[in-house]
Amino acid sequence: MDMTSDPPLAAAHDPDRPDASINVTHSLDYWNRVSSDVNGMLGGYPQTSRIDLQGSSNFLTKLRRGKTQASKLPLPPLERVADCGAGIGRITKGLLLGVSKRVDVVEPVKKFTDELVQSLGNGEYTGDGEAKEGKGQVGEVINLGLQDWIPEPGAYDVIWNQWCLGHLTDAQLLVYLRRCKEGIRQAAEGQEGASRSWVVVKENLSTDINHKDIFDEEDSSVTRSDDKFRMLFQEAGLKIVATEQQRGMPKELYPVRIYALRPE
Repeated sequence: MDMTSDPPLAAAHDPDRPDASINVTHSLDYWNRVSSDVNGMLGGYPQTSRIDLQGSSNFLTKLRRGKTQASKLPLPPLERVADCGAGIGRITKGLLLGVSKRVDVVEPVKKFTDELVQSLGNGEYTGDGEAKEGKGQVGEVINLGLQDWIPEPGAYDVIWNQWCLGHLTDAQLLVYLRRCKEGIRQAAEGQEGASRSWVVVKENLSTDINHKDIFDEEDSSVTRSDDKFRMLFQEAGLKIVATEQQRGMPKELYPVRIYALRPE
C-alpha cells in the first residue's frame, strides 16, 4: 500500500483506503460547531475524562520511572512538552501542567484555545508572569493543524497526541510522526538507551473484524487499527517502548490504546 502520497481530495469513498475520504474543511466545520467544553471535546461522554486522565497519568509516571527509579522518589518536572490537538486544554490542565514546566498547545480551532487561555489560573500562562511553585505554564499557543505544524528540533520531552490523529491521512500522519521524532530531545551520543523523551499517541482503535480502518462521516476522520498504527510507527522510524489499553471506558465506545514511542 502506497502511503507516501495523499489520495485525491475528490476521491469517492474507498473501503480499502478510508483515509482517502478525509476532508480538512469538513473536519474544521464539525469542530467549530462543537461546544467549547468537556462534553463537546468528548462527544457527549464527559464522565470519561477523569478515567482517561488517571490512566494517562499512571502510564506517564511508569514510563518516566522506568525500571530503576525508586517509586517513592518524586519525579522532577519535565522541561517542555507539547499537547497536540489540545482542544480546550483538557489534558494540558488535567495532566501536563502538573508534570512539566512549560506546555505548548497545538490546536487548529481558535475558539478552543481562546477558552483554554481564559480558563487558566493566575501564573498558568507565560503572558501572566512568573509561574506558581510546583505548577507549569502554557507557553506557545499554536493555531495550526498537525499537518502544518513543524516542531522545533530537539525541543520536547514529550509530544502528546490524543484523539486527533484520525484527521490526518496516512501520508500526512507518516510525515507528522517523522517530524515528532525530530522534535523530541535526543539522547547524548552513546546513551541512546537512557533517553527520557517520547512521542505519545493515545487513540481509539478500529473494531472492524478484518482490522480495517473505519471512516466517520460526521467529523471526517478515520479510526485506525492497532496493526495500522504499528505499521506507520515503524515506517516513521519509531519503536514502541510501552503500550497499554485504557481501562474503564464505556463498552459502547471504541477501545483506546496508548503508545510511547522513541526513535529506532
